[in-house]
Amino acid sequence: MADHITASENRGHEVLAVTVALFVAATCAVILRSISRVGIVKRISGDDYAMVLAWFISFGFTFSICYGTSVGLGRHGADVPAEDEAALRKSEYAFSNPALMAMKTSICLFYLTLAKNQPTFKWMTIATLVVVNVAGTALTFLNIFQCRPITHLFRQPVPSNVKCFDIIALYLSSAPINIITDLALLMLPMPILTAMRLPRNEKLILIVTFSFGAFVTAVDVVRIAELQSASLSRLQSDSGSTLSNPGDFSWVASLSFMWSAIEVDVGIICACVPGIKPLTARVFPSLLGRIKHSRGSSGNQYRGSSDGKWTGRNGGNAMVSPPPSPVKAKHTNPGVERGADGENAIGMDFLTTPDMDTRDLQRPDTAHGENEDITMVDFLNPPGSPRFHGTDTSLTANSTKARKGSLTVFDFVNMSGPKSMVRLSNRESLPALCFVTILFFLWGFAYGLLSILNTQFQRIVGVSSAQVLGLHAAYFGAYFVAPPTFGQLVLKKWGFRQTFIVGLCIYGTGTLVFWPSAVLLSYPAFLVSNFIVGLGVATLELGGNPFIALCGPPKYSEVRLNVSQAVQAIGSVVSPILAQKVLFKSVLDAASLIDIQWTYLGIALFDIVLALIFFYLPIPEASDEDLQQLADEREEVNSRKIGGVQIIYITLAFGVFSQFCYVGGQEAVAGVFLQYVEDVKPESAIGAFNYQSVGHTVFAVGRFLSALAGLLFEPRWILMFLYICLVITSTLAMNLTGYAGVSMVVLILFFESGVFSIIFAMCLRGLGSKTRLGSVFLTAATSGGAVIPVIMSPVNGSRGVRYGFCVAVAAFAFGLLLPLYATVVPDARRQVDPVHKPSSTRSSPMCPTMPMKISKAINARFSKGNRSLDFPAGEHVEERREEAPG
Repeated sequence: MADHITASENRGHEVLAVTVALFVAATCAVILRSISRVGIVKRISGDDYAMVLAWFISFGFTFSICYGTSVGLGRHGADVPAEDEAALRKSEYAFSNPALMAMKTSICLFYLTLAKNQPTFKWMTIATLVVVNVAGTALTFLNIFQCRPITHLFRQPVPSNVKCFDIIALYLSSAPINIITDLALLMLPMPILTAMRLPRNEKLILIVTFSFGAFVTAVDVVRIAELQSASLSRLQSDSGSTLSNPGDFSWVASLSFMWSAIEVDVGIICACVPGIKPLTARVFPSLLGRIKHSRGSSGNQYRGSSDGKWTGRNGGNAMVSPPPSPVKAKHTNPGVERGADGENAIGMDFLTTPDMDTRDLQRPDTAHGENEDITMVDFLNPPGSPRFHGTDTSLTANSTKARKGSLTVFDFVNMSGPKSMVRLSNRESLPALCFVTILFFLWGFAYGLLSILNTQFQRIVGVSSAQVLGLHAAYFGAYFVAPPTFGQLVLKKWGFRQTFIVGLCIYGTGTLVFWPSAVLLSYPAFLVSNFIVGLGVATLELGGNPFIALCGPPKYSEVRLNVSQAVQAIGSVVSPILAQKVLFKSVLDAASLIDIQWTYLGIALFDIVLALIFFYLPIPEASDEDLQQLADEREEVNSRKIGGVQIIYITLAFGVFSQFCYVGGQEAVAGVFLQYVEDVKPESAIGAFNYQSVGHTVFAVGRFLSALAGLLFEPRWILMFLYICLVITSTLAMNLTGYAGVSMVVLILFFESGVFSIIFAMCLRGLGSKTRLGSVFLTAATSGGAVIPVIMSPVNGSRGVRYGFCVAVAAFAFGLLLPLYATVVPDARRQVDPVHKPSSTRSSPMCPTMPMKISKAINARFSKGNRSLDFPAGEHVEERREEAPG
């Protein structure tokens, strides 16, 4: 038997060597951290105890793997001796979740010590800590109770009446939690660190030190790849490979165990790096000499990238120091001596230079009469610098709230705050509009992928049409949840930038949640994934649509939004084709369904990168005061009332109802498009999917044409024309067959194109400080996509898909009420029509263009007999501004 084992294929040696080597390295890191904390810093905190606990658990996990390699782990099941099978099964009962939980808890506790004056950072860290421990505890118990009853876990063979679940599938299903928490721990401190006004070299070391967590994320991805290989081997085998039927488990799972150990050990090493810094500074002081020289050479510890102008440029080495930082220390008394003893020395001073003593970093707060815990700013600044007690806005440039009457101070120059987005010209608003339009493409791309993936999931898992309708309803039902709850809070309190970031993070989380649904072939998990993606996209739309409508001259709101929505439509065209022809082409069974998880991992990582980019982009904002000032310029129009209710709120109510009906009708048609084409033209050479691609294309083209029409005609006339055409084409689709019927359903998509954008921008006009609230209601109205398709489904089932279009006809007819109201009611017409300024700088009366004359003539027709209605909708002159005296 020994000769046979020697000759057989065996991964055990590699698994043993790598696991032991990484554990030894992790042990050295923990020892060095302990020496630094106990011997130099002389302070131990909760994160140190959690790290020691993680090391002990890692030791147990490593020991189990090493023992397993001696009894068959890494060999094929047929090569494992019968006498070793029981011992092998016991060694495979090891899991890394508790070690990962303790390691990440240590990092979160460390972050919390730095978050005294950073409330956002603090609460996000607490949220991450809760997720880590709740998920880790749940996974640990699932690992423990793999079989029911647990007493049969190590029996061979396992009795048939014992239920055991696949442990590899469990590990693979938990992958999203690990990736999400890894990325959260990596990204959380970065905004604060990059905003610190520190010497360049010192800031670079800061960022690199905190960036070691990227290695953990990379290892996690490799571990997932090995888990996927093991899972695919199980799915592709005849008998499976689970605890109840081992098969070749010892072979396929060996690398998964090894990479799990690597993830834990690399995580421990990376988490120990900041704590080792004081020891490194004491033993190798020359390593930080360059940083010390950099700080001393300029004479200004706040030297940043914009201070290069103070350096001599004429060939000499002379340097003129810039003025000291204008930030004043609060609650500090320079005359108070620092403590002479080290009892209260801080424990997180890994940025101290070799000549600093930890006692020098004590910051007595004379205002409170006691030494407080160190904050992030105190922790990062060198000794002797003033202590900061401000909020995030005093240190970072990402606050969206502007205080009245305040100036932004940079060095010795007083600079006014950024220009409000509602006051930007077309040229000034173009960069921001281009960046935000990327988000429109993203959610259009997501919608197309989900549509194809839902179809594939239906075929593989065998879900019913009603369950597919439930997936669709989960996605659009999220629009009813996100805007009125956390979406409104984020948009109102932190502004558009943070709304984009939150939406991207939620969207990325939803794509990762697809992982367990594909692995487990679970309909509820897939339902949750669709709902979370919907939450993210709804949050993006909540910020994106009003941002595009408001960023720039108000008269072009509908035009801008139609162009951005056209880019979103391009995403809806590209993604189904890409999914059908490339990404999901080979998705024919459960194994291939698991394989496409990498597509969603790439989307999630792209979302995270995009969120970081948006954090640093100079996105313009508008306060409620700015929006109210814009509305007050037409106060006489916006303050009109009908029946005691202000006209702007009546328009908003009509807009919400019209949006609900439009989106519901649009999704009802989209949901039966393929079925309709197959019904009216079953033998088409092109195919229903290609007709759908044509429909999506004309939808995108229609939005560009709607934007162009917005330059020529009033939005309400365009909206009325589109709605009337939708009613006509939907009615014809009920009664025509063959190519005529196909043409009608394609035309429906064409006339749907500009409706959403015009409703959104038109109904926001004049809301002033209530603009954000109006955006909440209009975005929530998109939930009509979850309701009207459900109404249409039983009609299709009982009377046929063609007759079901009567539901779409009714939805579009109800939506038509908004443009009729905006045209017939004079006050509403004045409110929703954009104000056009003169195209000529000459002081002579401006001459209306031909489209404006047409619009004015139609308005006069409706206003006949009412002199008060003689209000030129397309050529309002800009309000007079009071001239300054003298």
